[in-house]
Amino acid sequence: MAAEMPSVFTWTVRVYYEDTDAGGIVYYANYLKFFERARTEWLRSLGIRQQELLDQEGVAFVVRSASVEYIAAARLDDELSLTLTVEKLGRASIQFAQQALRGDVLLSSASVKVGCVDKTAMRPRSLPDFVAARMLAA
Repeated sequence: MAAEMPSVFTWTVRVYYEDTDAGGIVYYANYLKFFERARTEWLRSLGIRQQELLDQEGVAFVVRSASVEYIAAARLDDELSLTLTVEKLGRASIQFAQQALRGDVLLSSASVKVGCVDKTAMRPRSLPDFVAARMLAA
């Protein structure tokens, strides 16, 4: 099922006080939270709800690896655009390229690999067919 998927999904988030450190700059680990939320909203845009997948299909998505680069600082009240591109869709994994931008300024970029696992055994399993089909159609 290895497929190239060039479309870009964008989701916007505002930086709140709780996202920043004592200097008013977004704490580095919060970019991972922002990227996670963007992936969740991408799934929602495809009509895929993670709780339903867990309850009805017995599958969950887990992060297998993440590599993040920090380029510039985001600050309190900034509006960030989070982009997501699926680089590769495998049988049981998805490779994402993600970015956080303030306007045209790249703040952070990440490469994130997510695996599909059985909720009970927590072992890899194939993406449900309807999930893969929606991802390919995006």
